[in-house]
Amino acid sequence: MSFDSLTRRRHLQAMMAALGQITTSREARAANQNVAYGQTTIPEGIRSRFVKNVNGLTVHMLEAGFDPPNRPCVLLLHGFPELAFSWRKVMLPLASAGYHVVAPDQRGYGRTTGWDSSYDADLALFSQLNIVRDALALISLLDHQSVHVVGHDMGSPAAAWCALARPDVFRSVVMMSAPFGGAPSFPRTTAIRNLPPDIDVDLAKLPRPRKYYQRYYTTREADPNMSHCPQGLHAFFRAYYYYKSADWKGNHPHPLKARTAQEMAQMPTYYVMDLDKGMCETVAPMMPSPAEIAACKWLTDDEVSVYASEYGRTGFQGALQGYRRGADPKNNAELLTFSGRTIDVPSCFIGGKSDWGVYQTAGAVDRMRTSACTKMIGFHLVDGAGHWVQQEQPEEVSRLLIEFLKST
Repeated sequence: MSFDSLTRRRHLQAMMAALGQITTSREARAANQNVAYGQTTIPEGIRSRFVKNVNGLTVHMLEAGFDPPNRPCVLLLHGFPELAFSWRKVMLPLASAGYHVVAPDQRGYGRTTGWDSSYDADLALFSQLNIVRDALALISLLDHQSVHVVGHDMGSPAAAWCALARPDVFRSVVMMSAPFGGAPSFPRTTAIRNLPPDIDVDLAKLPRPRKYYQRYYTTREADPNMSHCPQGLHAFFRAYYYYKSADWKGNHPHPLKARTAQEMAQMPTYYVMDLDKGMCETVAPMMPSPAEIAACKWLTDDEVSVYASEYGRTGFQGALQGYRRGADPKNNAELLTFSGRTIDVPSCFIGGKSDWGVYQTAGAVDRMRTSACTKMIGFHLVDGAGHWVQQEQPEEVSRLLIEFLKST
């Protein structure tokens, strides 16, 4: 190779590195194909890679349907306590349907780096609109001008805000498990006179004193409570996932009449906790039996180990920043910029029939279906699924996603 050729090659490599692109040999890519999570492999056809300079992050993502050029892109945003890994069962069906499928570990989670893991981190970096900027930066580096966005749990409002704030980029949106009740509104005079009740105070005054899990997740003790649970992280995740799934037969959700302590206390303790317990103590008694674990095909012990090992390495605080952000007045003030604005791209909702998450915010489903989303063309509650709908019933979720995406 000549000196000029060598110089040009090094210059090109430097430019690509600066742009956050990844240059690997064919052999290196193959070696990286199925080693994202140590001993547990991701399905053949899904690869793991890192993308640099994503709004200040180095993003770890799983990807399928990446070989043919110019495919439409589907961006999958996970929730708590999840990872990109949570989408593994729907990625290949979407890729087979003709899509480039991208599932990142979101800010605060997994193998994505560049975020502050301390309790006193700057919450502005975890604001809802900065999460939108994370998504915009990633798809820009992947050279997509527009995408379909799908979000589950805390990824659901993230996806909704992507579609609301930038409908020119996010051309359709699917929300899972957590309905989007709309942008916040400026208070009116009558609303000022009739302030909503202090739910935390009212829950604590119940005959069986309670507290709301979202408020608990904003506290300093939440991360150490879960990270150092006596039963170990593997048992913690097994019980947590079981308790919120259709496998636990106590999940019989229904709409709540109002956001009052008495109504909210109807929900299981994973949402309205006993006042004197952390989440570690809350889920410990709900550990499934060995027979139930053996019968659980949607979440094997190897798959539980992925969550246990990843959160064992990072802790929970980065992921919990999203709950702290939700209670931050500065974040809510920023969102008031969009007061009165609706989601006007095609939208869809998918939840589990056994998922209390659909109804935990009184009135949110009705607002989503009647006012917050002007082009909602699908509302589905899936049989045999609780909160983890895309993991519990991946075939049906894949079918619904592809049907929606094709219709748009």
